[in-house]
Amino acid sequence: MKTRGWFLKVLNLIAWVAAGMGLIFVIVGLISAYVGRIVPGTESVNFFHAANSFFLGSIVLFVFLIKANIKEITHLE
Repeated sequence: MKTRGWFLKVLNLIAWVAAGMGLIFVIVGLISAYVGRIVPGTESVNFFHAANSFFLGSIVLFVFLIKANIKEITHLE
């Protein structure tokens, strides 16, 4: 069971990076909504859609990690 440790650490890192990217898109979306279009041809709502996708991906990864940790704990006892 210890051989999966590096895989779970990598998934945890990917989940945190995805959550960080979602936060960056929310901040850019708020700035875009306040000052107008930052990138020509885009609406500010597009940044919130992208943030939603990153947040959803990170939630799925965190749920998978929690479930994997629960399985690991129950098998050790």
